[in-house]
Amino acid sequence: MDCPSEEQMIRMKLDGLSDIQSLGFDIPNRQLTVFHTGSYEPIFQRLDSLKFDTSVTESIISDDFVRSAENTGKERKLLWQVLLINFFFFVLEMATGFFSRSMGLVADSLDMLADSIVYGLALFAVGGSVARKNNIAKAAGYFQLLLAITGFTEVIRRFTGMEEVPGFQTMILVSVLALIGNGLCLYLLQKSKSQEAHLQASMIFTSNDVIVNLGVIIAGGLVYLTHSKYPDLIVGTIVFLIVGQGALKILKLAKG
Repeated sequence: MDCPSEEQMIRMKLDGLSDIQSLGFDIPNRQLTVFHTGSYEPIFQRLDSLKFDTSVTESIISDDFVRSAENTGKERKLLWQVLLINFFFFVLEMATGFFSRSMGLVADSLDMLADSIVYGLALFAVGGSVARKNNIAKAAGYFQLLLAITGFTEVIRRFTGMEEVPGFQTMILVSVLALIGNGLCLYLLQKSKSQEAHLQASMIFTSNDVIVNLGVIIAGGLVYLTHSKYPDLIVGTIVFLIVGQGALKILKLAKG
């Protein structure tokens, strides 16, 4: 496993195997722990199709796979909290981005939407599988990719056209609010002290969002100093590319 998105790919690939009781992910060390009954051959057959160079490091008898309903409930509540925060800022940044003519804000709003999708998929991972989640992931991935392509096309149009300079005040103010929102999400995730990989992955995504927010704030400052649209368009391009890459990962996940 090289990145958090691969965890979701593995979860979806192994979905439906009744012998699996629990999965444990150690992304930095590229290790997967599977608590299961019966033979591990069906598990290997599915993992091999992902081309992750799968091999057994250890096989032991263990009773340590039971997760309490209380912990599951806490994780669901936490993921719903950060999902709603991200979706709120998606709506806010999308609206203010169009109002202020800032592609940086529009792109950041789509990044927030992408995170909402990731948190939604993480909700599916809590406590077991959810029916038809592959189709949901596929629809979400295509929708996100469509938005990214549309946004990137608009950036190209604005690069070549005579567009007004975006409102740097709105860019900076809304990005600061989004930064606070992401900071709150990061605080909630860290406060949980959960070692579950989908929550650890959520912290990584949120940390990346903080960097994106800072990028839009800096772009707003450069728009003010240069009286140019280009800093906003450049940061918008970068974020749209990030969102598009995330969409492709979700679609790859859905194919598993």
